[in-house]
Formats: sequence, structure tokens, C-alpha cells
Amino acid sequence: MKRSSIKFGNLTSITVAAWALVGACIEFYNVAWGTGEAVGEFSPKWLVLFALFVLLNTALYAGVGFAVLQRERFLSLFQKVIAVRNKLSFARWLVVILFLILPAWFLQRTMWGIVFDGVYFRVLLWALTIFFLSSFITRGDTLIEWKPFLAALILASSAFTIAISLQGVTDYPFSMGWSEGNRIWDYSMRFGRDRYGIADNQDIYVLLDSGRMLVGGLPFLIPNVTIETVRLWIGLTLILPYFLVGIAAYIVADKNIRIWFLLTLWVFLFLRQGPIHSPLVLTAALTVFLWRKPLWLAIPLISYAGFFAVSSRFTWLFAPGLWIGMLELAGASTLTLRHGSGQAGKLDRTHWVRAIALGLSGAFGGFVLPKLLPLLHIAAASPNAVSTAEMTEQIASTGVTSDFVAYAVTDQPLLWYRLLPNSTYGTGILLGLVIAVLPAAIFLVWLSASKKWQLNIWQKLAIAGPLLAFLVVGLVASTKIGGGGDLHNMDMFLIGMAFTVFMAWVNGGRDVILKNEMPSWMRLVLVAALVVPAITPLMQLRSYNFGDEIKTLLTLTDTKEDRKAFDMLPNSETVNTALEEIQEAVNEYQKTGDVLFIDQRQLLTFGYIKEAEFIPEYEKKVLMNEALSSNYDYYSSFYRDITNQRFSLIISEPLRTPIKDSAYEFGEENNAWVEWVSIPVLCYYQEIQTYKEANVMLLVPKPVPDECSEYIPPRN
Repeated sequence: MKRSSIKFGNLTSITVAAWALVGACIEFYNVAWGTGEAVGEFSPKWLVLFALFVLLNTALYAGVGFAVLQRERFLSLFQKVIAVRNKLSFARWLVVILFLILPAWFLQRTMWGIVFDGVYFRVLLWALTIFFLSSFITRGDTLIEWKPFLAALILASSAFTIAISLQGVTDYPFSMGWSEGNRIWDYSMRFGRDRYGIADNQDIYVLLDSGRMLVGGLPFLIPNVTIETVRLWIGLTLILPYFLVGIAAYIVADKNIRIWFLLTLWVFLFLRQGPIHSPLVLTAALTVFLWRKPLWLAIPLISYAGFFAVSSRFTWLFAPGLWIGMLELAGASTLTLRHGSGQAGKLDRTHWVRAIALGLSGAFGGFVLPKLLPLLHIAAASPNAVSTAEMTEQIASTGVTSDFVAYAVTDQPLLWYRLLPNSTYGTGILLGLVIAVLPAAIFLVWLSASKKWQLNIWQKLAIAGPLLAFLVVGLVASTKIGGGGDLHNMDMFLIGMAFTVFMAWVNGGRDVILKNEMPSWMRLVLVAALVVPAITPLMQLRSYNFGDEIKTLLTLTDTKEDRKAFDMLPNSETVNTALEEIQEAVNEYQKTGDVLFIDQRQLLTFGYIKEAEFIPEYEKKVLMNEALSSNYDYYSSFYRDITNQRFSLIISEPLRTPIKDSAYEFGEENNAWVEWVSIPVLCYYQEIQTYKEANVMLLVPKPVPDECSEYIPPRN
């Protein structure tokens, strides 16, 4: 039976290798063919490159077959290679760094990341990276060992994910996504109001909670900060907070720096599958840091964690309290067994006291403290202004209440079909979540079922209860119109899963993994847990800065369309022309009325466009949010202003009026925008210029407006 199993494994390895290598050759052929007419449609250079690539893949396949079928002879052949590697000493770490940087640089910073976008070529590049990294990390007389192999997987996957996090770092002045530019404007409203002549006490509504404004707005403390620097900071907020979670866990557990560096990278990989907004990740880092800390320190800080979480998003108000309860109960070690039961022993009373005290403190910070602080401020200023009864009533009716939650859930439609595969998010939320967490979940269940991680019934409930609550909240939030495009609303659940893995690690999982005390199928599951988070970043790595190489790209990719097929950023000449003409339009039309930037507000933030008076109302994301809620009360002032043609010039994304269904990406959101914004605006205003490559439209009042009353959505 064992012999047949080995043969099956060998056959599988050889078949998979052949499949991947042949696929990579086909993808390379598709690139090389059509480059010339020297031989067929090969140019001389690409014919040579294709031949060399085929030879390389043939050699790789022969090597795989030799390693699988003649393992002993393969290892003896590589003894000389191993000897050379061991002599490299410090130099081999330079090789490791080189293999970490080169693949990501090749795909994201060169034109070839656009050309070689096929899955087989990229998987081959990834596999070679893992092989060389594993070989150079391994010590002793073995070519590749288990722990270095896992380390190589984590390092390579992290390199791809870090690279994709910094993909948007550029000095391109226009918005790089639907809301990217205006979101930068949001961030500037905390520390950069002077850029618009706005007083600190002037009330400007920004569709962003204070926690996210604080984190995203820090670069605006730097005088004359550039858009590239701000984008660099935004990219770093997709990296550094995740690292802090791992560092905080390292402080709690044993002090093996190498192991915890790798575990920190795994936390980064796992949570970036959301992705998760940085304030919640920072809250998670503080929460895990407080595990096992003295109560005099942990209680006030977990209260602050709850307060900071709810100030960033109201759905997070109970997250720190539930997380710390999980850690204190389920993370406690129960080494003794009940006689004959095979179940973990009882929890010490201290664990219960700590879990309850810290859990309630987290809930206090998230639920009560935001209501209490304003009243305490009033009471301190005027001790007799508020009675105890009034204070109690005020606490009950302010902040996050049941009415507020009910309104937040029901004010916009819930699109339940987005839980299943759909055009907005290919896999759908349910399948996407399963793909993201299944390997880790299988490992946790096996670890518990095999008694390598001892848990009693209360500890299991302490894990299952919060995770179920987080799951339900995340699924509902993901179906709300405007969401469901990724897993970011599953944020609390993903962090809860990461904490569960951490608890398992410190209570038995560490030895199981490092000593390789697991069956072969479980090793494959562990590998999948490291591979799955990197697949999307690997496939998305590419550059957007080769607009001048369009002709070459068209040839190499056999694309018959124009530059739109590559989604390239426009070249500097196009950008400068657009900026100059927009500035000229602003200068001309602000003499006769207000100029409204619905979109592209970052142009004002960084001084690309100068404006006499900034109009804060009617920002793009706010308009969309209120359209999704069918909020006629909000839109009444907007419709009054466009009816009266208050604005002499409107800067927006190109306004179009097609109605779409759920077969299109964000079809329902498009329809809300068309109904509440595009159609009414285009009835009173007309296009004078559209910069397609920059995605900007300029609109001015129509000399004689149409009869537009029928195009204004009615009050429901």
C-alpha cells in the first residue's frame, strides 16, 4: 500500500510539473510569436529567447523527474552544490535578498510584468524563487529542509504582497481609482485644512470616521508634503499595522526572533486578504499586546482600544472586548486532564476574572465611553448644568443605540446575491472567505481533534461564539449596497481567526509545525495556508507607467486594441496639458460663480489647481452614499443649487447615463449614481471638455436649461 502511494505521489509530481512547464512555454510562445518575420512570425531575438526558454523548461522537467525517481542519486549529485552553498556564509544572504527582490521588481517595475501576465509563467517564476530561497536558507548537508522551505514560502509570498501594497506610489496627480483622489482629500481635513483656507472650527462633513482620518492624515503634518509621499504612507498603512500585530504577539510569547519574524509575516499575509482598514489592525495589535499583562495596565488600555475602534467604525465597538476575552480564556493553558475523560482541565479562576474584567472594559470603552465623555466635559465646565437623571437619559440616547444600528442596517438595500459568485466579486463573499480561511481552519480543527491543542468546552465556546458573531456581522455588512467587492467587511472575523491561530501556536502548535509532527496531508494544508494569500498579489503585480511603450506592448501581447487595453497612466505631456487647461477653465469661470470639485479634490490639496474659494459641499463619495440611501432631504439642496445654476463650473468624473443590472460590476451602485447625480446634473449642465485618460469632465451651465423636473427623483 505504501509503495503504491509513493508511486502515485511520484506520478502526481511529474504530471503537475509537466502541466505547469508546458503551460509556461505556451505563454512564452504567445509573447514571442508575432514579433517579426525572420522565422514564421518570430523576430531573430525572440526566436532565440523562446528556444532558450524551452530548453530551460526541458532541463527543469528533467531535474524534477530525476529528483523524484532517482532521489538518492539526485542528492549525491548535489553534494558539491551544497558544499559551495555552505562556504558562501554571509554572501548567501545577499543571494536570498536578491531572490526576494528580483521577481517582484521584474513584474511590477518593468514592462515585462504587463507582457508576462499568464498564470503558468508567474507560477514558474514563483516556484523557482521558492526553490532557490529554500536552498540558500537551508544549512548543513541537505539541499532543502522543512523549516527553511516554510520560511521561503512566507518570505516570497510576503515580498509579493508588500510590493502590491506599494503599487500605487506615484506622483501622478489625478485619481487612480473611483475614490482614491478624494479619499486623500478626506485625510487632509484633519491636519491640512490650511490648504483650503478652512478654519479649524468650521464644520465640514467628511465621509470618513475620525480614526481613519487620524491614521491617513498624519503625512499632512509635513509642510508641503507631496502626493507621492502621501501615497507612500497609504501604502505603508497596508503593511506596518499588520506587522505590529505580529510584534505584539512576539512580546507576549517566547523570544525566538527568527520564528516570530516569520509569524509576523504570516499575520500580514493572512489579514491582507481582506484587506483590513489600519485603525482596526492597530486596535488588534494593542489588544494582543495586553494579553497576560497586569490588570492595572490592561483595563485602561483595552478601554481605549474599544473607544478608538468605535471612533473608526461603529460596527467595531465590541471587537476589542471579545478579542481579549477569547485570548484570556481560550489562550490559557490547561495541561491537566480529567480522569478518563480525555478533556482539557478546568480553567483557573484567575483566567475567568481576567477575561470578564477585560471583556467588560473593552465593551465600556466602545459603548459607554463615547457617550460619557461629552457629558463629563459639560459637567466639568458647568457642574450644575446637567443632573444625574439627565446624564443617564443622555447616555442612553446618544452614540451607538439600537435605533442607530437599525437605521444603519436598513437605510440602504442589502444585496444578498453578492454572497455568491457575481460580477462585482468573482468568487462571491462566501467562497472567497472559504478560500481565505479554510487552510488555517483545517489546521486548527486537526490540532484540536488530535489533542495536540488541549481545549475544554468553555474555551471552545470562547472561540466559536465571537467568531460566529463576527461572521454574521461581516456577512451582513458585505451585502450592503456599496460593499461586497472584497473581504474587508470580514475584518473582525479574519482578525479573530488570526488570534485563534496564535493561541494554538503558543499552546502546542509551535512544536507540531517546527518538528514536523504531522501527516503528509496536513503539511500540504499548511503549505496552502502560505500559498493562498499570495496568489492574488502575484497575479496583480504589474506597472502602469509604460504609456510610451504602447506599440511594443501591442506587439508582444498580440493586442489589437488601443492603449485602453493596458489601463496605463497617461504620459507627462497629456497630464500637463490637462492640468493647464483645467486651471485655465477654473480661472475663467470662477469670475462668474462658484467652482465645484465633485471629484479630483486632491488637485486642490497639492496645489496642482489653484482656486479662489473652496466649496466643501457635494463631495463625490458623500453624493454616492446619500444616493444609495435615497436621501432626498440631503439632495434637495443639491438640486436647488444645480437648478439655480449656482456653479459656473463643475469638475467631475465623466457623467454617463446607462442603466445596468447585476450582471455588471457594481451595477446597482451605478444606477443610483445615474438616477441621483448624472441625469439631473446633465439636464442643467453641459460638457465642455472631457479628458478621457485622466477621467475628468468639465461642465458648465446650459444657456437654456431643459425642462428637468421629471428628472429629479421624487421624495418617497
